[in-house]
Order: sequence, then structure tokens, then C-alpha cells
Amino acid sequence: MALISLRVSDEVATQFSAFAATQGGKSALLRRLIADALAVPAPRTLALPVGRPEKVTVRFRESEMRQLAEVSHQRGMTRTGWIVALVRSRLASPVQHSPHEHDVLRAIVRELNRIGGNINQIARAANTSVLQGTAVEPDLSVIQEAKLVIERELAQLRNALNGNADYWDGWR
Repeated sequence: MALISLRVSDEVATQFSAFAATQGGKSALLRRLIADALAVPAPRTLALPVGRPEKVTVRFRESEMRQLAEVSHQRGMTRTGWIVALVRSRLASPVQHSPHEHDVLRAIVRELNRIGGNINQIARAANTSVLQGTAVEPDLSVIQEAKLVIERELAQLRNALNGNADYWDGWR
């Protein structure tokens, strides 16, 4: 995905930020303005919710309350949290994650950050050896192991995101 940037005066930036806050954020507003200018459909990138949260009261029958309690418990969510997530998913808000999914995603990010740190150390060692006029002999088995770990973490990430999207789309 391409990045478009521009410079504007501080005053224009302040005014645009204030207006964009009412329109789902600066990025969402800019995407919509560009799509309008080009007469193309707006991208499916979702805007952030805007405004203060407001209370809604919904009444359910006793049997429905038991079902809500069961299905929300299965997702590791409260009934209210599950209902809010369901409504937001139907309003095209960002995908809703359960506490367990947040934990899985955090673990994946931590592992990928560790791998990134290791790669930086390898690059630093290689650069140092070049400056010293020596060659570093790469340990291909370590590189292959890192590749497998990255592939495994990416597969887990895809599974977590696809499973979540399927759930809120009604496939699960």
C-alpha cells in the first residue's frame, strides 16, 4: 500500500485534525476525500468510532439471556461486551477480539519482536566483521530455524485473525 504525505501550515493541520476527529480520523477522512476526487469506491479501511459512548437498553427473554451468557462465556467475554462486539462487527467496525485472542496476538508480536532483535544482532555482527576486514560465516541451520519460527508465528497470526473474522461474520 502506498503512502502519501504532504506539508501544510500548523494552522491548517490543527483545523484539519479537529474536523477529522468528527469523521473517524485523519487517515479515514483523507482516504474518503481521495476516493471522492477520483470517483472510485471508498476503500474498505474502517474509520474509528467517533463521539462519546451512549447507553442502549435491550430486553431479552430468559432463554435468550442464558444463550447470551453461554456464547459470551465461550468467547471469554461479558454479555455486554459480546453484544457490543456483535453490533460493532455488523456496523463494519474493526474486528472485535476476545481477551484470549488479545493474549495470542500479544504473544505472536513478542515472538516476532525477539526475532527482529536477533536479526538486528546478526546484521550488526556482519557489518562489524566487514569493517574489520573479516568475513562472518553464516550458520545456515540457525537461519533456517528462524525462518521456520517466523512461518509458524505468521500462520498462527493468520489463523487468529481469520478465526476472529469468521466468528463475527457468522461463520462460526
